[in-house]
Amino acid sequence: MSSVEVGLDGGVAHIWLNRPERLNAVAEVLVDDLLAALDTVARSGAGAVVLAGRGRAFCAGHDLKQPEPEGDSRARLERLQDVTRRLRALPQPVIAAVHGYAIGAGAEFALGCDLILAAEDAVFSFPETGLGLSVTGAASRLLPQLVGPLKAKELLLLGERIDAATALRLGLVNAVVPDVAAAAADWARRIAARPAGAVTLAKRALDAAIELEPALELEVSHALLTEHTPEVARSAAAFRSRE
Repeated sequence: MSSVEVGLDGGVAHIWLNRPERLNAVAEVLVDDLLAALDTVARSGAGAVVLAGRGRAFCAGHDLKQPEPEGDSRARLERLQDVTRRLRALPQPVIAAVHGYAIGAGAEFALGCDLILAAEDAVFSFPETGLGLSVTGAASRLLPQLVGPLKAKELLLLGERIDAATALRLGLVNAVVPDVAAAAADWARRIAARPAGAVTLAKRALDAAIELEPALELEVSHALLTEHTPEVARSAAAFRSRE
């Protein structure tokens, strides 16, 4: 079973993170499958994309039960960041349909999308500093764009979980809806019904002022500094002991 599924419904492409037994937590295989899914969607001719999660959550962040990957850490981190790059590079707008947890890398996946809809049970958090880690996925640039620099620092430095209503009030999401799957599909259909070229140009124009590459490079540098610290090892061990 693939860790990411892709489906086409008329002019709308649907991508589902599909590790429900782990709350769609991020592992190397999920990153690889998600990048492949985004490439498939780019070639599909769909007019809009919905990114969602199977099971009880959108994405609960990095899977700390997975053994630490071997090999080139920079290459692995940059491949994770490629998710944000591909989301932003798609010609089609991408709507994140968030339910349950959107934690850490999961929240960053949502930030990489063009629009974010939240279910009433959605929970967002950036817990990296509490784990001795650094943010990735251009959160250092995208989060201040959405909620402002002061609130972004609050969310990153305290790492507290916020509910859907708070996320809406801060400007982290576009709307909170009772049925997020239906609402995301409706928004996607409405976008897909518009002239594709004009939609792509609007997306490109709005993203033009957001320079992601300097933020992504700085995040990798910080992540490499924090990756092998004692705090990270202790946090991962404590997490594994709870499961």
